[in-house]
Amino acid sequence: MITRQRLAAGICALLATLSAGVAFPAGAVADETDSTASPKVELVLDVSGSMSAKDIDGGSRMAAAKQAFNEVLDATPEEVQLGIRTLGANYHGNDRKTGCKDTAQLYPVGTLNRTEAKTAVATLQPTGWTPIGPALLKAADDLNGGDGTRRIVLISDGEDTCQPLDPCEVAREIAAKGIGLTIDTLGLVPDAKTRDQLSCIADATGGTYTSVQHKEELSDRVGQLVDRAADPVVTPVATEGTAQCSSAPTLKSGLYTDREEFGKQRFYRVDVNPGQELRASVSVGADREVDPDYGVLLRAVTVHGREIVRGEGTGNGRTDVISTGLRYPKAESDDDNAPAETVCLQVTNSFSAASGVKTTPGLPLELTVDVVDAPSNSSDVASFGLGRGWWLLGALVLTGFVAGLLWGWLSRWRLAVWRTN
Repeated sequence: MITRQRLAAGICALLATLSAGVAFPAGAVADETDSTASPKVELVLDVSGSMSAKDIDGGSRMAAAKQAFNEVLDATPEEVQLGIRTLGANYHGNDRKTGCKDTAQLYPVGTLNRTEAKTAVATLQPTGWTPIGPALLKAADDLNGGDGTRRIVLISDGEDTCQPLDPCEVAREIAAKGIGLTIDTLGLVPDAKTRDQLSCIADATGGTYTSVQHKEELSDRVGQLVDRAADPVVTPVATEGTAQCSSAPTLKSGLYTDREEFGKQRFYRVDVNPGQELRASVSVGADREVDPDYGVLLRAVTVHGREIVRGEGTGNGRTDVISTGLRYPKAESDDDNAPAETVCLQVTNSFSAASGVKTTPGLPLELTVDVVDAPSNSSDVASFGLGRGWWLLGALVLTGFVAGLLWGWLSRWRLAVWRTN
């Protein structure tokens, strides 16, 4: 009996060891990204007269916003540089021209002093107009500079009252600058027009829109967006493609953003050495209303215009972003001094603007370029469709083999004991 218990314990220990090897294979390390640049966030709050309405949990919209700000200020991560800007907080009159200039920075973007920020928020009273467009332009200037994450969180309860400066167009212009700034919007008890406008602002910069009906929803959502700014991200680099390959910018491995006009093309150049592989992908977003049935084409061509390989994608109006990609392995050369080949990446779209929709700035484009050492046929585990999963497969095969041997030995031992008895 004791012998059986020891044997069972030994088997369990062995299986546990093998399992640990599966869970933590040798040489496996986490892929972590260090971010040294401080993330910046500016909270932009609508303090117009309509914020005095008492329809959020029995209190005013302004009271709900103040409570949310106080809770968020207490929970803001230390590494986040936070600022607060208001719109419609200072001008009480009826002059539209003056009211549409009423935006001010309540607390500058920088290291947060929670007491000072809370004191500034406590002084706010619902006052004037709703100049969302001018406030967004000023907020973008407040966050200008630096390489870290930049995010605007706009909280409003109504449409912009300072047309024709359309805040949606303002958001597109901000996105077209390629500065990596995201605008998230929250609508307090919004009507249909407010919801559409705030959604358009968020969509133009890759942000999110949230409809808010209760205090806790507002506090939780603003807190989530501030925390998100502290997460490490890859910041795209703004570039500008050209209509001809000969004058196109030469790109290294990385993530790039650009703007492409409706139905036009852009060229970019990439140098690929013998024995390397070019991997490229492109995404084009419809940040405004477009006609159905569209597509995007990504071609790798020589400097003389001969096509090497292509990737293409199509849509029918159900998606806001359409993507495609390609791979081009450059064969190795016996000549150690063989020059790199210049590959031209051509991006073409077949989007067309809906009636009455502005075509400028162009559609947002995101291009990923990766030039890597081309894998050999014998060592490219990805060719088996397993990728890093071969570690797991090998460990499972070994575990099954050893467990089978042990089980067979144990069965023979038990049979021998049975015959003896």
